[in-house]
Amino acid sequence: MRTVLTPGMLAVSDTLAAAWAEGRFVCVLGGAGVGKTFAVHTAARRLGELVPLDHRAQPAPADLRAALHRALRLGGETPCDPGIADTLIRHALAARPRIVVVEDADRLSPSCFEYLRFLHDGLPQGLCVVLIAAARGERLLRAQRMLGTRSAGWPHVRPLTRDQVPQAATALHPLWQSVAPGDLQTLDARLAGGLLRRWVVLTLHTVRALAATGLTKPDRSVLQAVADRIDGGRRP
Repeated sequence: MRTVLTPGMLAVSDTLAAAWAEGRFVCVLGGAGVGKTFAVHTAARRLGELVPLDHRAQPAPADLRAALHRALRLGGETPCDPGIADTLIRHALAARPRIVVVEDADRLSPSCFEYLRFLHDGLPQGLCVVLIAAARGERLLRAQRMLGTRSAGWPHVRPLTRDQVPQAATALHPLWQSVAPGDLQTLDARLAGGLLRRWVVLTLHTVRALAATGLTKPDRSVLQAVADRIDGGRRP
């Protein structure tokens, strides 16, 4: 598999680079499977150290504090005293620039946003924070007034269009280079809907099918069999 430079990927990369330089927030929006997280992680790794926060579904500030303590490898359990815990976290964040990534940001409470603001405003260089959210969560994020003056941008990652599918598929994996563009578009309409996550699954199934049959490239019969296996023989 290779990285596909989709318009969404490029938009995330450009906005994140600006946020990294300025120590600001970025809000990355898009539906499930479009590649939001992959785009953020790929772009972030080119800039600096990534700090992904692993938190529960409906986190409180204490959950973000504990997640930061783990992600920053501060050792031991998170101190019970919030002041001590925050001092350790802020010292670690001030030591060198990092990119904090928060998934499902549309599930954060107002107090969680306030906690992130507290960390950002308490550092001389600011703090680059990437908030990843479903497209439907944009309204909630826009309602957070603190993001209005601290955000470098709001890039949207959208599904591939029909015209973008052939180029993206052939860039994703060499096996698609032998498949006609029209066949790739038909596969996308049936199985992927322009979502890169589904194209990754489709690629893996096709690679396994080729290994089982001994073929070197997929013909229409192989693609038909793979499609039937994935969707149970349903048609769009």
